[in-house]
Amino acid sequence: MAANVFSSWMARWVFAELAILRIFQQAGWEGRWIDSYRGKYRIGYWGKNVTKELPAQQKTILDLIRDKAGCKGGCFDVFCWHDGSVIFVESKWKRHDRIRQTQKRWLETALNIGFSLDSFLIVEWALAP
Repeated sequence: MAANVFSSWMARWVFAELAILRIFQQAGWEGRWIDSYRGKYRIGYWGKNVTKELPAQQKTILDLIRDKAGCKGGCFDVFCWHDGSVIFVESKWKRHDRIRQTQKRWLETALNIGFSLDSFLIVEWALAP
């Protein structure tokens, strides 16, 4: 996760993960930035009301994958849902970030329990000059 890198979104500076979340929200999806390091489900970063618990169904999905994967880390950065569909999005800073072993294990576990490859997206981003 590129936690120290910002991108501009709607005239505000945000983390790349929040920019991704905002794009899905504008398309009608609900979601959270999964801050595994701090154990939070983020909808923002600065100020008040920047975290929001997951609905029970979505928490069950994440808990199931985590339990079966046998590791706390590895969850993709952004988790969104809409009309019965889910998508997990991993944010990677171009030439600075790479897929980790825990993420491979987490993805493999999710696929093994029935999630479609269409439910996963990797977004590679870079800072504009």
